[in-house]
Amino acid sequence: MAKPVVAIVGRPNVGKSTIFNRIVGERVSIVEDVPGVTRDRIYNSAEWLGKEFNIIDTGGIDLSDEPFLEQIRAQAEIAIDEADVIIFITNGREGVTDADEQVAKILYRSNKPIVLAINKVDNPEMRDQIYDFYSLGFGEPYPISGSHGLGLGDMLDAVRAHFPKEEEEEYPDETVKFSLIGRPNVGKSSILNALLGEDRVIVSDIAGTTRDAIDTTYTFDGQDYVMIDTAGMRKRGKVYESTEKYSVLRAMRAIERSDVVLVVINAEEGIREQDKRIAGYAHDAGRAIIIVVNKWDAINKDEKTINVWTEDIREQFQFLSYAPIVFVSAKTKQRLNNLFPLINQVSDNHSLRVQSSMLNDVISDAVAMNPSPMDKGKRLKIFYTTQVAVKPPTFVVFVNDPELMHFSYERFLENRIREAFPFDGTPIRVIARKRK
Repeated sequence: MAKPVVAIVGRPNVGKSTIFNRIVGERVSIVEDVPGVTRDRIYNSAEWLGKEFNIIDTGGIDLSDEPFLEQIRAQAEIAIDEADVIIFITNGREGVTDADEQVAKILYRSNKPIVLAINKVDNPEMRDQIYDFYSLGFGEPYPISGSHGLGLGDMLDAVRAHFPKEEEEEYPDETVKFSLIGRPNVGKSSILNALLGEDRVIVSDIAGTTRDAIDTTYTFDGQDYVMIDTAGMRKRGKVYESTEKYSVLRAMRAIERSDVVLVVINAEEGIREQDKRIAGYAHDAGRAIIIVVNKWDAINKDEKTINVWTEDIREQFQFLSYAPIVFVSAKTKQRLNNLFPLINQVSDNHSLRVQSSMLNDVISDAVAMNPSPMDKGKRLKIFYTTQVAVKPPTFVVFVNDPELMHFSYERFLENRIREAFPFDGTPIRVIARKRK
């Protein structure tokens, strides 16, 4: 199921990024007391009362003709259009301003649930000043303090009440759902059409032709699939035009709905920084991943080309060391017949469960071969390991002190698990917990 989407919107310098960081629980957005300092939308996941959602931090909305502020306004409008619920942030110290009223006019047109929050209400005496904000027409305002974390619970209760009702998954459990993600014009739609043998989505050399996620059901060798094609992801700072407004978040929603994600790279253009960011979304979401290098027919090759490309991908995508790589051409259909067997394989690995007895034998052998290093006179002790989830496979290691589980040792244990069990194509999670 795709998570609900919440957008934080308001004129510049009302504290949106501070509130975003409070909700997310870490400093993600740049926070500075200068209007317009948040230059692009920031996406992250958050949770309130057991309900997960995606949250967007926007640059402020300003109706001036300055190009920079016009771009920030465009970002906010995009976020408004993408959101299920909007948090409208105002400044309690300044009262209702003309800019607030102009933002409100934009929000009226959104036809989305609006939760009005008045920031910088740091003490009870200021609460008498909130009544003017009823004039904005969004019902009861919620006084909050982003810097101190006051009132955020009541505000999030109101936000959660507006989340769309969850719909049941429309496809059977045995159906393999996979998506194609990548920058515009890497050939995602062409691959989809070549796999289907018919033109089901628009294909064009103009970057960004695909505007939304498109589900296509397909059966191959008795296995049912749902292929989710997405609009290309643009670099941050270039997602202003209305024709591109859905691309990034809709791709993220497609990732959330997928079992397997095909990260598509354009062989003609080579690996770009944005390719790594896009792949990072899928990795962070815990999805099985295949790296697909498309347009392989369009480059000059010799017997070493594939090896050179493979080494380059492994170097630049070190966090995807588990992901298989396939070189294809949607135009000539070169190696496309390898995709479905590979999708089946990584999908099976993504949902693989291993027996606890075998798992603990592997961990015991690993610890015996390479004991954990001493830390301030203490050594990590591992008592028991169990798998607690699939998609992605997740393992809890019960230890004497989780603080002693260094990242490098966690990676060592992950590598030993990968050597013992077939987890090619899927991330795995290792979590240290204190034994009670």
